[in-house]
Amino acid sequence: MARVIVDVSLKPEILDPQGRAVQGALGRLGLAGVTDVRQGKQFVIEIDGTVDRAKLEELAGNLLSNPVIENYSITIEQA
Repeated sequence: MARVIVDVSLKPEILDPQGRAVQGALGRLGLAGVTDVRQGKQFVIEIDGTVDRAKLEELAGNLLSNPVIENYSITIEQA
């Protein structure tokens, strides 16, 4: 059994209004010194069997992320 973690984040040059809203809220809630917040998403996929890295790359690049505005990284944890 393997656990595949796909982290997706906006490219640095893409504006992140949700991150900006969270950054402002953190300051108002007393967390000083926050200079930037970027939002993202994470997919955790459990695979029973052989992990096909090439297939995961294809799916992450075409289904789980928008390659125009997002980057992704894949981590594979073997049980």
